[in-house]
Amino acid sequence: MSDAVLFGVIFAGFFVLRFLAATVAFYFLIPAGDRCPNCDAPTVRVQSKVWNTVLPWIRTSWCYNCGWEGFLREGELSSPAETTKTLTRKP
Repeated sequence: MSDAVLFGVIFAGFFVLRFLAATVAFYFLIPAGDRCPNCDAPTVRVQSKVWNTVLPWIRTSWCYNCGWEGFLREGELSSPAETTKTLTRKP
């Protein structure tokens, strides 16, 4: 095997390993559950055809209280009574 091919294989391998390590690290940085990372209120699940098809283990969410929208990992969900109490806004 020539040196150029060997270099190309090793370089591509390091690139793939770096991509996998970054993906795993960022996955564990995403909060688990259904609580908003900004205001700790329960979030509402948002249906997104693209994100739910590509990443089915990630929850696309929107916070009713502060307007945050983003991704959450699957985890423990809030009770329905707590969610209803938190989602009612005061005039």
